[in-house]
Amino acid sequence: MNASQSWLDAVRWNADGLIAAIAQDAASGRVLTLAWMNRVALERTAATGCAHYWSRSRGRLWRKGESSGHVQHVHEIRLDCDNDAVLLQVEQTGGIACHTGHERCFHQRLDDGAWHDVEPVLKDPKAIYGDR
Repeated sequence: MNASQSWLDAVRWNADGLIAAIAQDAASGRVLTLAWMNRVALERTAATGCAHYWSRSRGRLWRKGESSGHVQHVHEIRLDCDNDAVLLQVEQTGGIACHTGHERCFHQRLDDGAWHDVEPVLKDPKAIYGDR
């Protein structure tokens, strides 16, 4: 086994060759997002120090912030006890991790049987991405 690849071989990839990746703000500890990584995304993240993910909807690799400028600078990568999820401790450029313009993707809370948006939009997505 190539020593430089052994850490990737320890990961338990799912049937689609993906692993769940949680991005956590390194300073505050707040969970910013849950995304997916394939082997290339995890390897590139470790090599560059910038979060890369596999977009299931677009079917391609992407670097967080490539269109928005909201890059995630990775301070630390951790693997969970079952080797099937990673935790990225990141510094979130611009303070916005969600494509909706929120600080984090977990901005909806269940109250009285319905989902309510309980955190402010920090920047209009049209101002970030233009008209898609």
